[in-house]
Amino acid sequence: MLTASEALARLRDGNQRFVADLDREGQLTSDTCRGELVAEQAPIAIVLGCSDARVPAEIVFGQGLGDLFVIRVAGNIVAPSQIGSVEYAAQRFGTRLVVVLGHSSCGAVMATLESLDHPEASQSPNLRSIVDRIRPAIETLHEVLGDDPERLLRHAVRANIRASAGQLRQGSRILEQLIAVGGLMVVGAEYSLETGVVEFFDGLPKDGPG
Repeated sequence: MLTASEALARLRDGNQRFVADLDREGQLTSDTCRGELVAEQAPIAIVLGCSDARVPAEIVFGQGLGDLFVIRVAGNIVAPSQIGSVEYAAQRFGTRLVVVLGHSSCGAVMATLESLDHPEASQSPNLRSIVDRIRPAIETLHEVLGDDPERLLRHAVRANIRASAGQLRQGSRILEQLIAVGGLMVVGAEYSLETGVVEFFDGLPKDGPG
């Protein structure tokens, strides 16, 4: 089993390969790998990411079949089902790294900002359930940076990632225990749609790279 720091290093290396556009032929899928994974899996990291089609975690981290346990939901929000999925992978497979992966220009964050600008606008109850989970993390930013939409969106994306990571750290007794004594690490990261680079910026060890 990899430690959280070892898994994080592999994800950093994989993202560097992705950005450099190195040859990944055969890495994501192969008959041999598929056969080996029928009986069991041992993912190196759990990724709670956004559903955005431009941010497939396995590809942006340069990983293949069986490497990542991926949970995707618009806005990388945290709800009971997402917490349960993280608990399951951390307990069942011994995975010790959780990454909350947001991205630049997140549509769910945009929709939340729009709802703050126009609270009278109608949204489906299902979309509103996503917006309502993002809103608390960005309301203050909206008040302070409302006259600078581009800057507001950049800061709001990161605030939402931090909030989701914090909810995972503090919203489950199982995860809290694994963090305290089991070596589990929950980190926040942002993928840049423009450059392909993933920046890890929240929850890193104090002596680790930013």
